[in-house]
Amino acid sequence: MKDAFAHVETWVFDLDNTLYPPDARLFDQIEARMSAYMVRELGFDPAEADRLRRVYWREHGTTLAGLMAEHAMLPDPFLEDVHRITFDALTPDPALAGRIAALPGRKIIYTNGTAPYAREVIAARGLDGLFDAIYGVTEAGYRPKPERAAFETVFGRDGLRPTRAAMFEDDPRNLAVPHAMGLRTVLVGPHPEPAADHVHHHTDDLSDFLSRLV
Repeated sequence: MKDAFAHVETWVFDLDNTLYPPDARLFDQIEARMSAYMVRELGFDPAEADRLRRVYWREHGTTLAGLMAEHAMLPDPFLEDVHRITFDALTPDPALAGRIAALPGRKIIYTNGTAPYAREVIAARGLDGLFDAIYGVTEAGYRPKPERAAFETVFGRDGLRPTRAAMFEDDPRNLAVPHAMGLRTVLVGPHPEPAADHVHHHTDDLSDFLSRLV
């Protein structure tokens, strides 16, 4: 396993359901706030807002991308509102923190959320101070993963060399472009279906996986 990652000098981590376990269910709060925002700002009834939220996520990569494309939604007020959640379900993970710290090279976060939200999450997980940079959808020009332009913008901004990088991500569709760009790809979390060809590795336990690399 170490040999497969021996070339890596930049470690790219997704945030939600990657740096914390899915059973924290932060996205339940975010999705509820998304639907409420759509009801309030666009006049949808709650059932239609829930339906469109899922449709836009599936067809556009994120609900926000769909709202921007279909309704000219301004992104910043939406992002500020939907990430105004509580983090009580998150607990510090000293073992994960130690294993991330031990990785050689730079560590960055790239999320479809926002950088301020990411900082709150990693603080609650006891992971602050471990990452050299944090990039969100704002830094990607409001383009979401899995769009190639989003990755090109963030990776170009960071200056990382894709063939010398690895990415950890819970959504398999968000690993297709990194794989094509030359990154080592790791799917994190429970996925009953066989991993796609663009997934090099799959783990249910990020901390345990990292322990085999350092």
